[in-house]
Amino acid sequence: MAEEKTKKTGSHPAKKESQVKSSKDGKDKKEDKEIKDEKKTKKNISNTKETEVKDQKKPQTKDKKDKKETKKDIPKSKVAKKKKKQAKRHVPKGHAYVKSTYNNTLVTITDLDGNMISWSSAGSTGFKGARRGTPYAATVAAKDAIEKAKEFGLNEVDVFVKGIGSGRESAVRAIHSNGVEVLSIKDVTPIPHGGPRPKKVRRV
Repeated sequence: MAEEKTKKTGSHPAKKESQVKSSKDGKDKKEDKEIKDEKKTKKNISNTKETEVKDQKKPQTKDKKDKKETKKDIPKSKVAKKKKKQAKRHVPKGHAYVKSTYNNTLVTITDLDGNMISWSSAGSTGFKGARRGTPYAATVAAKDAIEKAKEFGLNEVDVFVKGIGSGRESAVRAIHSNGVEVLSIKDVTPIPHGGPRPKKVRRV
């Protein structure tokens, strides 16, 4: 009986140790599970925050795209363009400058301060090549310049002629015949007095 008791008493401590170990292992496993669960919850929270931030950002980009699309969709005719209306000047009196060369005739009309009102030339009216230097081309150029200047109310003109082309006289006559009074005609052709040696005369 004594031996059986000792056996029983000897077997009890081993059982207790195994129970303690198993309980410790269970606690450790529970702690590991809790730590893992906490990490998972943190990850889920961070993911949800990121998705919320992305969702907040996405509508802004969509709004920008929608704005761009709306601007593109609106036709240009509907968009009101603000333009400053410039009142036309009234210039009753001015200067007409006729530059006549062998190849072309240019007519420029300005106000008394020298600000250009209109201009024209034989080349701009449609003449090409040798026809630009003809008297008829000069008359057409003068008429074109005067018609443009009449929009500003031009009535009187001082004419300044420059050059020795064939269209100088016909240009002056055209200015006078188109309803503009010629007050004076002045020749402003530059004449050398001294200066460099001129070119040799052509032998034809």
